[in-house]
Amino acid sequence: MENKILNSFLDAMSSERNFSKNTLLSYAYDLKKFEKFQLNNNVKIIESSRHHIEEFLKSEFDVGLSSATRTRRLSSIKQFFKFLLDEDWRQDNPAIKIKLTNKKRSLPKLLSVTEVETILKTAKSIGKTPYSKAMNTALFELLYSTGMRVSELLSLPLVSLLGQPEMLLISGKGGSERLVPVSSQAKSAIENWLVERNKLPRNRKSKYLFPSKSKNGHLNREVFFRLVKKVATFSKLDAENISPHTIRHAFASHLLGNGADLRVIQSFLGHADISTTEIYTHIINDNLKNLVVKHHPLSGYKNNG
Repeated sequence: MENKILNSFLDAMSSERNFSKNTLLSYAYDLKKFEKFQLNNNVKIIESSRHHIEEFLKSEFDVGLSSATRTRRLSSIKQFFKFLLDEDWRQDNPAIKIKLTNKKRSLPKLLSVTEVETILKTAKSIGKTPYSKAMNTALFELLYSTGMRVSELLSLPLVSLLGQPEMLLISGKGGSERLVPVSSQAKSAIENWLVERNKLPRNRKSKYLFPSKSKNGHLNREVFFRLVKKVATFSKLDAENISPHTIRHAFASHLLGNGADLRVIQSFLGHADISTTEIYTHIINDNLKNLVVKHHPLSGYKNNG
């Protein structure tokens, strides 16, 4: 956002509405969040449509932000576009008729530990050659061990895994860096993969852990997505609801379910905002609630089995 426009808006809110410093900071924070969302869609914030604003609010809803926070977000956006309209920077206010929805958000599919174990076991057997089997095993073990984003996993530099490190340095969104754990199973899988990887002369020249002939020089994400679906199908799981991101969810949810601190999980996942990580508390809480409903003697649940 052009600083001139934002500063003009905040000055107007301060002088005309006599807003407190904290309120102005909240407005600025909300608009920066919206601007970042729009930049990811290659849209300037002052050119936003009603659809853009609704998509932003939906994304905030999907990560579990409270109704109060989302209401404030919408208020900030409405005030901002009213200001743009008043100052002739726009000819309309696209946010004026938008209302918040309280439709139940769709939580990600939560894989059980047993289901993940089945996926990891299946990955070891998928592939026609020792090369592909070793690669598939390393991919899935690393994904579940670290909770990396798929783009981070596929573009891992080879040097980051040399020497069997206990922690792996990940370069994430916006150039941010973080440390993630590497399990003993993942380290073993990587060791086996490196043996097979380096049997191909062309791979020895690549800087990536998972090299390929793609234009990026590393394994293509579409190829990996198809592999995940194949492994899920062979594992007799619902492939439609399983993706690399589902395994990332499993990493976080299983850590949380076993007592890990939410801030630690936030750090591992590379979330800039703790509210994004908090969705996992909803998943765990919903599962615990269902457990009580199903097994408590006074819950009224009837097992027809």
